[in-house]
Amino acid sequence: MSESLPSVFSALEPAAVWAHFSTLCGTPRQSKGEGALRDLLGERARARGLAVSVDAAGNLLIRKPASRGCEGAPGVVLQAHLDMVCQKTADSPHDFSRDPIRVLRDGDWLTAAETTLGADNGIGVALILAVLEDDALVHGPLEALLTVDEEAGMGGAQGLAAGMLQGRVMLNLDTEEWGEFFIGCAGGLDVNVQRAGRAEACPTGMEQWRVAVHGLRGGHSGVDIHEERGNAIKLLVRVLRDLERRFGMRLAALEGGSARNALPRDAWARVVLPGGYRGELEAVLAAWQARLREELRGVDEGVSLRAVPVAEAGPVMAAPEQAAWLGSLHAAPHGVRRRSLSVPGVVETSNNLGIVALRPDGGSCSFMVRSLLDGAAVALGEEIVSLFGLSGTSAVASGHYPGWAPRADSPLLALCRDVYRREFGAESQVQVIHAGLECGLIAAKYPDMQIVSFGPTIRGAHAPGERVEIASVGRVWHLLGAILAATAGKSAA
Repeated sequence: MSESLPSVFSALEPAAVWAHFSTLCGTPRQSKGEGALRDLLGERARARGLAVSVDAAGNLLIRKPASRGCEGAPGVVLQAHLDMVCQKTADSPHDFSRDPIRVLRDGDWLTAAETTLGADNGIGVALILAVLEDDALVHGPLEALLTVDEEAGMGGAQGLAAGMLQGRVMLNLDTEEWGEFFIGCAGGLDVNVQRAGRAEACPTGMEQWRVAVHGLRGGHSGVDIHEERGNAIKLLVRVLRDLERRFGMRLAALEGGSARNALPRDAWARVVLPGGYRGELEAVLAAWQARLREELRGVDEGVSLRAVPVAEAGPVMAAPEQAAWLGSLHAAPHGVRRRSLSVPGVVETSNNLGIVALRPDGGSCSFMVRSLLDGAAVALGEEIVSLFGLSGTSAVASGHYPGWAPRADSPLLALCRDVYRREFGAESQVQVIHAGLECGLIAAKYPDMQIVSFGPTIRGAHAPGERVEIASVGRVWHLLGAILAATAGKSAA
C-alpha cells in the first residue's frame, strides 16, 4: 500500500497489517453500512490480480492461488467481519457514518478517542488483507471471507450460501485473547419488543426533569457479561419506580443503550414531578447513587445519577402505559442466567437488555440472548416474550443463530497447538467463548469443515476505550504465517 500512514501507525510492525488497519479506521463501517469499504477492498484485490466476488448477502470473497509447490494442499478459509460496533461517549460529536476513528497510542496499546476502536474485528480483517498481498508467505489455496453485518445479527453469515466456499479448514480471526485457541461459542437470538401508547397532557402544577444514569463501563454483552457490570437501563428503571411511589412521577421519555450486544453505559428519562420537590429529589438520587455504588463496588462503582430541570413540560405517557413499561422492564431478565456444567468457568446462558426507547405515544426495547445450548437460548427468549405478553405488549424472538459445538479432537486444533508450541516455546490454551462467533453459522452450512479461532489481545470491545495490545498483533501475524505453512505441509521461512 502506497498511501502515507497516520503517525500513530508509522513505526508499528508488522507494517502491512497496520497499514490495512489504518484504512479500516479511515473508512466508515457500521453494520449494514460496509458497502464503501467492501468495494474499496475488492478493487484493491482485483488490482493485484486476485479473484473477487460478492454474494447476495453482501459478503466479500477473495481467492488467492497457492504458493508454488503447494497447489495440492488443503484449501484454507481466512474469515473475519468488516463491520464494527459503533459506540461513543455521551459528549462525543463523532459521526460513525462519515468520521474516521481517531486512533491514539497509550503505551503498549492502541485505543480511540471517545469511541470504539474497531479492533473487533478490524485487526482480523487487516491480518487477512496482509496475507493476501504478501507473496513471501507459504500456503495452499486461500479464500478470504470478509462478512458483513456481524454485529447487528450476523446477517452476512446467515446469508452465506452453502457451496460458496471450497476450503476444508477455516481460521477465524475474531477472538480477543492471545495464546488461546477457541473451538466453540454461544449461539443466540434477539427479542424485539414494541408497544403503541397514548400520550396525555402534562398535569398542571408539575415540573419536568431529566434524570440520567451514567459513568458505567459498558462492554461486550458476551465477553463481559460474567463480570456483573451495571446495566444503565435496569438501574434507571429501579430509580424511576421509586420516584413513582414517592412523588407520583409521570414518565415522558426513557432512552438507554445503543447496541443490542453492548452493555448499556448510559440511560436517561424525562419525568414530571409535582412542583417544589427539588430538594427531596436531589436527596433521593444521592441516596440511590450511594446504594448503587455499594452494590457495584469493585465492578462499576463509578456509576452516577444526575437530575437537571427541563424548561418545557410536554406530554406524558398515559398511566396504564407507564405501569406496563416500567413493570415489565423492572421484571425483565438481564445478565448471567446459568453457568455451564460441562465447560467449567464458562457462562452457558445469558441475556442483555441492550436498548430502550420510549415516548408518550409508544416505544420499543431489544434483548440479546446467548447460550451454548440452542434450546436454552430459545427457552429464555420465550420467557421474555411471555413476560411482555402479560401486559399485551408485542414481543418477537427472531434471528436465531446456532452455537458452535466444540471439537476437541480436531486435527486442525492439534496442528495449531503444535505450531504454537514450536514457534513460541509455550503451551496454548483451548477455550470456549460465551460471545457469538460466525463459526457456528458457517459450521452449520459446512459441517465437514474444521474451524479454529484465534486473535490478538483486545480489551473493552463494544465500548469507548476499546484497545488492542500492539505486540500481540505481531505475534498473531507470526503464528498465522506459520499455521498456513503447516497446513500446506511446509515449514515457515
